[in-house]
Amino acid sequence: MKNASLRNGCAAALLAGLALMPVYVALSNDQFTLTLFTRILILALAAVSLNLILGYGGMMSFGHAAYLGIGGYAVGMLAFEHVYSGFIQWAVALAASALFALVIGAMSLRTRGVYFIMITLAFAQMAYYVIAGIARYGGDDGLTINKRSQFFWPIDLTDKTQFYYLCLALLYGALYLVWRLVNSRFGMVIRGARSNETRTRAIGFPTYRYKLTCFVIAGTLCGLSGALLANQADFVSPAMMYWTRSGDLIIMVVLGGMASPVGPVFGAVALLVLEEALSGITEYWQIILGPLLLLVVLFARGGIDGLLLSLGRKVRP
Repeated sequence: MKNASLRNGCAAALLAGLALMPVYVALSNDQFTLTLFTRILILALAAVSLNLILGYGGMMSFGHAAYLGIGGYAVGMLAFEHVYSGFIQWAVALAASALFALVIGAMSLRTRGVYFIMITLAFAQMAYYVIAGIARYGGDDGLTINKRSQFFWPIDLTDKTQFYYLCLALLYGALYLVWRLVNSRFGMVIRGARSNETRTRAIGFPTYRYKLTCFVIAGTLCGLSGALLANQADFVSPAMMYWTRSGDLIIMVVLGGMASPVGPVFGAVALLVLEEALSGITEYWQIILGPLLLLVVLFARGGIDGLLLSLGRKVRP
């Protein structure tokens, strides 16, 4: 579509720019930028997973950050017990996140609207208080990870450039997976259930099972993001799964553009770069960021992705 050419060009430029970021860092020796964009990639992966259920499935989960904490603590707890194999740590992180998502989804998907939001929030807060109460693993103070996940040679997560490209590869993989899902028969059912679940059930599709599967896939992807975040920070704390972090992920999806393949990446880059830039200007940076986000919601319908599509129509010959 000609209307989408500007949007597609910007998306390609963004993804290419992320791939070339370590080259800029090597030339400028700006290690802080590499650390910042590694964090952006990790949280963009979490936002992509949320977009699968929020943007395409219409499931407003306010407890999505719980999977970040579960994935992170799976790595942290096993490292504390001297289990450093990344194959074991990450497998446990994915399995625990999937199981937690299955339990939450099985209950919350029987409700709708504000009840669904409150149930997901309640489960996330339960996980938060359980983790905060485990004194062996740091409790409220969090847990320092003394050694990163170990894989076979030549993978070395202590190498910042290698770790950056691993995060980038996993983000690209998640984007492809979500794109394939939403453009398959499975994705058509999920989108149909969002638009009119009664009609979708009436033509023979078990929407509950489809939505539950979608919910579990999103939770598992977010758990992977949590494992990466634990390795990047060498630290985990209950704050990773607090409800405000879920709010941050929702902002990334809405800011970038819901139901857009690359929208969450746009949103993650925009939000975290803005936060970093504004916090360097004033300690009251939230006062500036809040109205900026409000303007985007009011005047850029569809977020950054929608704005680019709109501009593409205006410049179309």
